[in-house]
Formats: sequence, C-alpha cells, structure tokens
Amino acid sequence: VPAGALWKGVTCVSNAGQKRGRGKGTGKKIAKDLNKGQVIGVGHINMVWPGLTAPVLRGRELIEQQALPQDPDRNKKLIKFRDEMGVFKRTKLSPMERGWSGNKMAGRSIGPPDPIGGDKFEGFDTKVLEMKSVFNMTGNMGRKKRMSVCVVTGNKRGLAGFGLGKAIDGRTAMKLANNRAGQKLMTIPMDNKTVCHDFFAQFGKTKLLVVKKPRGHGLVCHRAVKTICEAVGIEDLYAKVEGSRNLQHIVKSFFVGLIQQNFPQEIAERNKLNLVEMRKECDYYPDLLASPTNCLEDVRAYPDFKQQTLGERVVYRRKKWPPFYKTGQGWVTHLKKTLWSRNHDKVSN
Repeated sequence: VPAGALWKGVTCVSNAGQKRGRGKGTGKKIAKDLNKGQVIGVGHINMVWPGLTAPVLRGRELIEQQALPQDPDRNKKLIKFRDEMGVFKRTKLSPMERGWSGNKMAGRSIGPPDPIGGDKFEGFDTKVLEMKSVFNMTGNMGRKKRMSVCVVTGNKRGLAGFGLGKAIDGRTAMKLANNRAGQKLMTIPMDNKTVCHDFFAQFGKTKLLVVKKPRGHGLVCHRAVKTICEAVGIEDLYAKVEGSRNLQHIVKSFFVGLIQQNFPQEIAERNKLNLVEMRKECDYYPDLLASPTNCLEDVRAYPDFKQQTLGERVVYRRKKWPPFYKTGQGWVTHLKKTLWSRNHDKVSN
C-alpha cells in the first residue's frame, strides 16, 4: 500500500462517516507526516543494507552488511524539518467573544452592517441569534441545502433591528442577514435602561410576558431576549416565554411588544386621567407621571394600569405553599415567643 493511501486512511473520513457527523474537523486540522525527512533503511543506527540502501553487487564484489559512522546531526535535522511543517493551533476566543454554547455561532458578534451609500453604522454591533441548515426539495436538483441565519443589530441606545438571511454558504448568509437587519432599524421606547411598562406579546404559538424591573436587577430572561436587550440597551428586565420555543417567533414577539409600548403621556391622553405611581419603597406616596390636556371630571371607575398594558390579561401566579415546619407545635411556640415584635419590621421610621 503506498504511503499516500495510508495517510488518507488516517486523516480522512468516509462518506458514511460524514453522514453520521464524524470528522467535522477534517480539512481544518493539519496532520503531521512524520515520514517526511526519513529514508527507508536509514535509521538511528547507520547501517548498509544490501538490496535496500545499497546495491547487492558492485562490479564483481558482493557487498556485505556493515555498520557506518553515526550521524550526530540526524535527529536535529528531523526535528527542524518537522517544526517547519504547518501546525494546527486552535483559535482561542476571549470569554466576551464566545457564543452561547461551544463553538456555535449563536451569540457571537459579527460586526456592524455594511455602509449604505455614505452612511456608516457607527456604534452598531450585530450578534447571531440562530444559524442552522435548511433543506428544500426541488424537482431537478433533489434535496437542496442552504444556511439560514437570524441576527440582531443595535447601537445600545434604543435603535435596533433584526434580519434573516439564507444562502448556500454560511458567511454569505451572515452578511446578507446583517445588511438586512441594518435596513430594518426600529426606535425602541425605553425608561431608564428598562422597558416603559409590563407587556404581553404573542407571535404564533409563542407567548412572551415582560416585566419592568428596577435598576440593578439585571436581565433574567431567555438567552435570545437577553442578546436583543444588549443590542437595544436594556439592562434590567424579566421575561417569561410560554408555548413554543421557536427562536424566530421569540424574536418577533419581543420586537412586537417593544414597538407597541406607550409612554406615560400617551396613556394619560388616551384615558383622559392623571397617571400616578405609588411605590412600596416610597411609602406609597403618589408621584404624578403624566397629566392629560383635558382631564375627566366625573370618574366612577378608575382603570387598572396593568390590565391595560397587558391587554386585559391577568397573570396567573401559583399559590405559595407554607413550609413544612409551620404545621407543627414548635412554630406555634415560636410565634408566642416573638409576639411582642411581630410587626416591628413593617413599621417605617
């Protein structure tokens, strides 16, 4: 068997193995051919082998097997020759440049969109949300494979958009999706690095409930929603996904909810009532957020703010069951001992 066939058997994968997912790194890793630089019959011990390294007969003289002087530089020459060969080094990414999981493209940054005319997308950054292979059955070519890429781009100051691109090559699909996202930018209403109010959004079978959170809460949500929030500039938010986890439906439902938000002044003008906020940490002191141009004088029923923002929906919250120790006699004894200080923590200074 020739050496080329042996090396091909070591470094290549069969067609059946490729269909099963084996050998994904074929072509990327450079295998070292340790046979290069060596001659058959010449090794660590320098010998004359008739018929292998030397002819059997030289004239009428029969050559015999014999030892030759050692070559002290042989090993150094081999090591130098192997070091000059290509070496595969795994590209290392910083923790901030890595994606969501493993070496997948989802969650990675691919830079801003291409300039349109003389307008450049300064301050924009695009991140991949989904990259998958799709197939289309055609009449003349059979099963045709393409790459589908969904990305989101934003400047972290309330301007963002998403795009979908399909192409035979993954890089071409990413470039196409990136440019489409730059052409579909939307202005997102925000209130101090969070959403303006709680909202409910739905696209297809995917339902999304978003809750406004105070400063310092962070992003507690689906990883795709978190990536979109980072592109928009939202830092504090809670989101719950129900129903289908289709990623493109999650992206579309979240953007639908974001662009349908209302500012406090718009809500006050629509209801013709003053919009007042009362917080527990402020001891429920009323804070006037917005006032309409023409206010109603006779109001019999005040509309619920959350009912309006959630589209007349009520959030179901499970009952919090008491701990197991509250059913025993020891808990009753504890309540009797701490009866004198039972409401001290609820009294404001």
